Amino acid sequence: MNFNSLQPSIKTIISSNKTRDEKLFAICQFLNQNVPYYNWVGFYFANHETKTLHLGPYVGAATDHTIIPFGKGICGQVAESNQNFVVPDVQAQDNYIACSLTVKSEIVVPLFVNGKNIGQIDIDSHEIDPFTKEDEIFLEFVNQQVALLF
Repeated sequence: MNFNSLQPSIKTIISSNKTRDEKLFAICQFLNQNVPYYNWVGFYFANHETKTLHLGPYVGAATDHTIIPFGKGICGQVAESNQNFVVPDVQAQDNYIACSLTVKSEIVVPLFVNGKNIGQIDIDSHEIDPFTKEDEIFLEFVNQQVALLF
């Protein structure tokens, strides 16, 4: 996968005249359509007062997980650790919130604005262990671009 070729499209979406949520949704659509193993793509945003994550724009199967407590599941762990979390096989994780039986792996990359973790991009795959360091680097780039919207 050549992620460098996808970067200009992300910048174009960010600089478009759409609302912030429309841009976030467009990014989700773009990633879902252009990376074959990105089967669910969405953003969660932190409420630090209630220590919860709230689902933002996403593309993929509907989820019941619209609010996730910090520390719970992969997303909740990233809200506390401020670190990328790659899960090659969700079945091997103790603290995993199952969204669908089709989900085999997950990657979550925190979104920082002025050094504060305000949320994250969350991607599920129907494949076991598809995510590489290149995915992490690319998703960090995506989040750097998204941070410009805040």
